[in-house]
Amino acid sequence: MNIFLWLILAFIMVFAVGVFLWPSLRRRTAKKIGAETLPPPQFVEEIAEEFSLPVPAAPEHRAQHLPEPQLPHSYGVDRLVLMARDPHWLYAYWEITATKQDEFTRTYGPEAWSSTHPVLRVYDVTGVDFNGNNAKGFMDIHLGDEIDNWHIEVKEPDRSFCIDLGRMFQDGRFITLLRSNIATTPRASLSDRLDEEWMWIESLYRTLGKFQYGVSSPMLIEELALEARKLPVGISSPGNWHPGSDKQSLN
Repeated sequence: MNIFLWLILAFIMVFAVGVFLWPSLRRRTAKKIGAETLPPPQFVEEIAEEFSLPVPAAPEHRAQHLPEPQLPHSYGVDRLVLMARDPHWLYAYWEITATKQDEFTRTYGPEAWSSTHPVLRVYDVTGVDFNGNNAKGFMDIHLGDEIDNWHIEVKEPDRSFCIDLGRMFQDGRFITLLRSNIATTPRASLSDRLDEEWMWIESLYRTLGKFQYGVSSPMLIEELALEARKLPVGISSPGNWHPGSDKQSLN
Protein backbone atom coordinates (compact mmCIF):
# COMPACT_ATOMS: atom_id res chain seq x y z
CA MET A 1 0.00 0.00 0.00
CA ASN A 2 2.74 2.39 0.80
CA ILE A 3 4.53 1.64 -2.44
CA PHE A 4 1.40 2.30 -4.40
CA LEU A 5 0.94 5.63 -2.64
CA TRP A 6 4.52 6.64 -3.37
CA LEU A 7 4.07 5.86 -7.06
CA ILE A 8 0.96 8.06 -7.21
CA LEU A 9 2.82 10.91 -5.51
CA ALA A 10 5.76 10.49 -7.90
CA PHE A 11 3.43 10.56 -10.90
CA ILE A 12 1.74 13.73 -9.61
CA MET A 13 5.09 15.44 -9.14
CA VAL A 14 6.29 14.49 -12.64
CA PHE A 15 3.03 15.69 -14.11
CA ALA A 16 3.28 19.00 -12.24
CA VAL A 17 6.87 19.57 -13.40
CA GLY A 18 5.81 18.74 -16.96
CA VAL A 19 2.93 21.22 -16.84
CA PHE A 20 5.27 23.87 -15.45
CA LEU A 21 8.01 23.44 -18.06
CA TRP A 22 5.80 22.86 -21.10
CA PRO A 23 5.25 26.57 -22.09
CA SER A 24 8.96 27.41 -22.06
CA LEU A 25 9.82 24.35 -24.15
CA ARG A 26 7.08 25.29 -26.59
CA ARG A 27 8.42 28.88 -27.00
CA ARG A 28 11.95 27.64 -27.64
CA THR A 29 10.71 25.25 -30.29
CA ALA A 30 8.69 27.99 -31.98
CA LYS A 31 11.69 30.36 -32.07
CA LYS A 32 13.91 27.66 -33.54
CA ILE A 33 11.36 26.86 -36.23
CA GLY A 34 10.85 30.56 -37.01
CA ALA A 35 14.57 31.15 -37.32
CA GLU A 36 14.91 28.28 -39.75
CA THR A 37 11.97 29.42 -41.92
CA LEU A 38 12.86 33.18 -42.16
CA PRO A 39 14.68 34.21 -45.41
CA PRO A 40 18.26 35.38 -45.03
CA PRO A 41 18.63 39.20 -44.87
CA GLN A 42 19.33 40.91 -48.17
CA PHE A 43 22.01 43.62 -48.00
CA VAL A 44 22.13 46.31 -50.74
CA GLU A 45 25.34 48.14 -51.37
CA GLU A 46 24.95 51.92 -51.35
CA ILE A 47 27.62 54.32 -52.66
CA ALA A 48 27.69 57.96 -51.63
CA GLU A 49 27.84 60.46 -54.52
CA GLU A 50 28.96 64.08 -54.54
CA PHE A 51 26.06 66.51 -54.55
CA SER A 52 25.94 68.83 -57.55
CA LEU A 53 23.35 71.13 -59.06
CA PRO A 54 21.94 70.20 -62.47
CA VAL A 55 23.74 71.98 -65.29
CA PRO A 56 21.47 73.53 -67.97
CA ALA A 57 22.04 72.70 -71.58
CA ALA A 58 24.71 74.76 -73.31
CA PRO A 59 23.15 77.63 -75.34
CA GLU A 60 25.43 76.96 -78.29
CA HIS A 61 23.80 73.59 -78.69
CA ARG A 62 20.53 75.30 -79.54
CA ALA A 63 22.29 77.99 -81.58
CA GLN A 64 23.67 75.33 -83.88
CA HIS A 65 20.20 74.68 -85.16
CA LEU A 66 19.50 78.36 -85.90
CA PRO A 67 20.11 79.43 -89.49
CA GLU A 68 22.98 81.83 -89.97
CA PRO A 69 21.88 85.36 -90.91
CA GLN A 70 22.54 86.24 -94.51
CA LEU A 71 23.03 89.62 -96.08
CA PRO A 72 20.14 90.53 -98.36
CA HIS A 73 20.85 90.53 -102.05
CA SER A 74 19.05 93.84 -102.49
CA TYR A 75 17.65 96.63 -100.32
CA GLY A 76 14.96 98.04 -102.63
CA VAL A 77 16.85 101.32 -103.13
CA ASP A 78 18.12 102.77 -106.40
CA ARG A 79 21.77 103.59 -105.86
CA LEU A 80 25.16 103.62 -107.56
CA VAL A 81 28.24 103.81 -105.31
CA LEU A 82 31.77 104.51 -106.58
CA MET A 83 34.96 103.97 -104.55
CA ALA A 84 38.67 104.30 -105.29
CA ARG A 85 40.35 100.92 -104.88
CA ASP A 86 43.94 102.03 -105.53
CA PRO A 87 45.72 104.64 -107.74
CA HIS A 88 44.70 102.81 -110.94
CA TRP A 89 41.38 101.14 -110.15
CA LEU A 90 37.85 102.08 -109.09
CA TYR A 91 35.11 99.87 -107.75
CA ALA A 92 31.38 100.42 -108.26
CA TYR A 93 28.26 98.58 -107.10
CA TRP A 94 24.63 99.38 -107.76
CA GLU A 95 21.01 98.36 -107.45
CA ILE A 96 18.17 99.14 -109.83
CA THR A 97 14.69 98.54 -108.46
CA ALA A 98 11.68 97.29 -110.40
CA THR A 99 10.18 100.74 -110.03
CA LYS A 100 13.07 102.31 -111.94
CA GLN A 101 12.79 99.62 -114.61
CA ASP A 102 9.03 100.23 -114.96
CA GLU A 103 9.69 103.96 -115.28
CA PHE A 104 12.16 103.32 -118.12
CA THR A 105 9.69 100.99 -119.84
CA ARG A 106 6.81 103.48 -119.62
CA THR A 107 9.02 106.20 -121.11
CA TYR A 108 10.67 104.29 -123.95
CA GLY A 109 8.20 101.51 -124.68
CA PRO A 110 7.48 97.97 -123.45
CA GLU A 111 10.35 96.49 -125.51
CA ALA A 112 12.87 99.15 -124.53
CA TRP A 113 14.37 97.25 -121.60
CA SER A 114 14.87 94.00 -123.49
CA SER A 115 16.20 95.74 -126.61
CA THR A 116 18.89 97.66 -124.67
CA HIS A 117 21.82 96.62 -122.51
CA PRO A 118 23.43 98.21 -119.41
CA VAL A 119 26.49 100.44 -119.79
CA LEU A 120 28.78 102.09 -117.27
CA ARG A 121 29.92 105.50 -118.52
CA VAL A 122 33.00 106.65 -116.61
CA TYR A 123 33.62 110.42 -116.59
CA ASP A 124 36.89 112.17 -115.76
CA VAL A 125 35.69 115.11 -113.67
CA THR A 126 39.04 116.21 -112.26
CA GLY A 127 38.94 119.91 -111.40
CA VAL A 128 35.42 120.54 -112.72
CA ASP A 129 32.02 120.99 -111.14
CA PHE A 130 30.43 118.11 -113.00
CA ASN A 131 26.92 118.69 -114.34
CA GLY A 132 26.70 115.72 -116.72
CA ASN A 133 28.03 117.56 -119.81
CA ASN A 134 31.36 119.13 -118.85
CA ALA A 135 33.54 116.09 -118.15
CA LYS A 136 37.10 116.08 -119.46
CA GLY A 137 36.50 112.69 -121.04
CA PHE A 138 34.60 109.46 -120.66
CA MET A 139 34.69 105.80 -121.56
CA ASP A 140 31.93 103.20 -121.81
CA ILE A 141 31.93 99.72 -120.29
CA HIS A 142 29.28 97.35 -121.70
CA LEU A 143 27.83 94.91 -119.16
CA GLY A 144 25.32 92.10 -118.81
CA ASP A 145 21.95 92.44 -117.09
CA GLU A 146 22.92 90.10 -114.26
CA ILE A 147 25.94 92.19 -113.12
CA ASP A 148 25.57 94.53 -110.14
CA ASN A 149 29.22 95.51 -109.44
CA TRP A 150 32.36 96.15 -111.44
CA HIS A 151 36.08 96.89 -111.01
CA ILE A 152 37.10 99.73 -113.33
CA GLU A 153 40.68 100.23 -114.47
CA VAL A 154 41.24 103.94 -115.06
CA LYS A 155 45.06 104.04 -114.95
CA GLU A 156 44.89 107.61 -113.70
CA PRO A 157 46.24 108.24 -110.20
CA ASP A 158 45.22 111.38 -108.39
CA ARG A 159 42.20 111.99 -110.64
CA SER A 160 38.49 112.37 -109.89
CA PHE A 161 35.81 110.26 -111.54
CA CYS A 162 32.05 109.92 -111.67
CA ILE A 163 30.06 107.22 -113.43
CA ASP A 164 26.59 106.87 -114.91
CA LEU A 165 24.76 103.56 -115.13
CA GLY A 166 22.33 103.53 -118.05
CA ARG A 167 20.86 101.61 -120.96
CA MET A 168 22.20 101.85 -124.48
CA PHE A 169 19.99 101.34 -127.51
CA GLN A 170 21.21 99.65 -130.64
CA ASP A 171 21.50 103.05 -132.37
CA GLY A 172 23.97 104.23 -129.71
CA ARG A 173 21.63 106.31 -127.59
CA PHE A 174 22.60 106.24 -123.93
CA ILE A 175 19.95 106.82 -121.26
CA THR A 176 21.20 107.47 -117.75
CA LEU A 177 19.43 105.61 -114.95
CA LEU A 178 21.72 106.27 -111.98
CA ARG A 179 24.66 108.59 -111.25
CA SER A 180 27.33 107.89 -108.67
CA ASN A 181 29.24 110.00 -106.24
CA ILE A 182 32.65 111.42 -107.19
CA ALA A 183 35.69 109.34 -106.19
CA THR A 184 39.33 110.42 -106.42
CA THR A 185 42.16 107.93 -106.93
CA PRO A 186 45.17 108.32 -104.62
CA ARG A 187 48.62 109.29 -105.80
CA ALA A 188 50.98 106.63 -107.15
CA SER A 189 54.14 108.56 -106.29
CA LEU A 190 55.67 110.47 -103.44
CA SER A 191 53.92 113.59 -102.38
CA ASP A 192 55.32 116.86 -103.71
CA ARG A 193 54.73 118.47 -100.37
CA LEU A 194 57.80 118.75 -98.19
CA ASP A 195 57.73 118.48 -94.45
CA GLU A 196 58.08 121.60 -92.44
CA GLU A 197 61.65 122.50 -91.54
CA TRP A 198 62.16 121.17 -88.07
CA MET A 199 64.13 123.19 -85.57
CA TRP A 200 67.60 122.21 -84.56
CA ILE A 201 67.36 122.51 -80.82
CA GLU A 202 70.59 120.93 -79.61
CA SER A 203 71.79 124.26 -78.30
CA LEU A 204 68.48 124.69 -76.51
CA TYR A 205 68.84 121.38 -74.68
CA ARG A 206 72.16 122.58 -73.32
CA THR A 207 70.18 125.01 -71.24
CA LEU A 208 67.76 122.39 -69.91
CA GLY A 209 69.34 122.61 -66.48
CA LYS A 210 67.17 125.54 -65.60
CA PHE A 211 63.92 123.94 -66.86
CA GLN A 212 61.82 121.25 -65.31
CA TYR A 213 61.62 117.79 -66.87
CA GLY A 214 58.40 117.05 -68.73
CA VAL A 215 58.28 120.33 -70.61
CA SER A 216 57.63 119.71 -74.30
CA SER A 217 59.81 121.20 -77.01
CA PRO A 218 57.29 123.80 -78.25
CA MET A 219 56.65 124.90 -74.70
CA LEU A 220 60.40 125.15 -74.11
CA ILE A 221 61.00 127.16 -77.25
CA GLU A 222 58.13 129.46 -76.51
CA GLU A 223 59.33 130.05 -72.98
CA LEU A 224 62.84 130.82 -74.18
CA ALA A 225 61.52 133.16 -76.82
CA LEU A 226 59.35 134.96 -74.34
CA GLU A 227 62.27 135.38 -71.98
CA ALA A 228 64.42 136.74 -74.80
CA ARG A 229 61.47 138.88 -75.93
CA LYS A 230 62.01 137.63 -79.47
CA LEU A 231 58.63 135.93 -79.92
CA PRO A 232 55.26 137.68 -79.49
CA VAL A 233 52.86 136.21 -76.98
CA GLY A 234 50.24 133.91 -78.57
CA ILE A 235 52.39 132.38 -81.31
CA SER A 236 51.66 128.61 -81.19
CA SER A 237 54.45 127.47 -83.53
CA PRO A 238 57.94 128.79 -82.72
CA GLY A 239 59.06 128.11 -86.29
CA ASN A 240 62.69 128.16 -87.34
CA TRP A 241 64.20 130.07 -84.52
CA HIS A 242 67.79 129.98 -83.23
CA PRO A 243 68.34 131.24 -79.73
CA GLY A 244 71.33 133.45 -79.27
CA SER A 245 71.18 134.65 -82.83
CA ASP A 246 69.68 137.81 -84.18
CA LYS A 247 68.22 135.91 -87.15
CA GLN A 248 64.83 134.34 -86.73
CA SER A 249 62.11 133.31 -89.08
CA LEU A 250 58.52 132.10 -88.54
CA ASN A 251 56.92 129.52 -90.79
